[in-house]
Amino acid sequence: MIVALVVLSAFLHAAWNALVKREADKDRTLIAAVAIGTLFAIAVAVVRAVATGVPAFATPTSFGFSLVAGVFEQVYFFTLARALDRGPLGPVYTLSRGGAVVLVYPLSVAIFGETTSPLSLTGSAVVLAGLLLSDWRFGRASDMPLPATLWALVCAAAIAAYHLAYKAALADGGAPSAVFAVSLSVSTALSLFRSGREGRVAAARLVRASPAKISLMGFLSAGSFLILIEALARGGVGFVLTLRNTSVLFALVLAWAIGERPRLATALAAVLVATGAALMTL
Repeated sequence: MIVALVVLSAFLHAAWNALVKREADKDRTLIAAVAIGTLFAIAVAVVRAVATGVPAFATPTSFGFSLVAGVFEQVYFFTLARALDRGPLGPVYTLSRGGAVVLVYPLSVAIFGETTSPLSLTGSAVVLAGLLLSDWRFGRASDMPLPATLWALVCAAAIAAYHLAYKAALADGGAPSAVFAVSLSVSTALSLFRSGREGRVAAARLVRASPAKISLMGFLSAGSFLILIEALARGGVGFVLTLRNTSVLFALVLAWAIGERPRLATALAAVLVATGAALMTL
């Protein structure tokens, strides 16, 4: 069940990243889409709380970690937009998602006591090899300009941080949908504040111009995270995030669908990251 949830989340996540990549103003598109996703997440949390009667947060600590997750989610959305502005979807996605695995795996072992095995250690080495290959030049110009690579790496750190904060909030008694609703609300509030009045007006204009498209992005984004956090409530953060990074294969296919033509090295890197991720779940 966990595997099915994570793979579905991976596909939805790659899909909304591909849609954002096609937009001219990626930052404001993300702000608009995530704002809509936040409304969806709040509605889901309220419905679940009423239906189950389970408290949203068992302790103040679980609420606090949800706030922390929201701060790092904002860093994630901000850096993702910058990386996609400067580099192609395939390498950006591979570096950001795979890099997060390399960071989260040892931290989840140290913080949450998750177990390791020879296969999982081998998988982490394969993921690392895929990351190195994703920007290998093979005697020609790389698909990834240096600024895109740097933004993708910062994005990877943010992904790792909010996953760890999610898991801490859940471990301390936070209800999955409530944790996500609070986290995304914080991220959206920070986005709206950061963008200023001009940015907020531009984001609203995007929604009015293409309500169906922006709403679809918002639902795909929120849906992918809601499914992910349900999986996190049932499994270890290292396991879940690692398996979710099979999404690099979805991203590679979607990159081709939107007109990108990834180099052989990029395709091999994505396969290595996905293979390493699969090994780490065994």
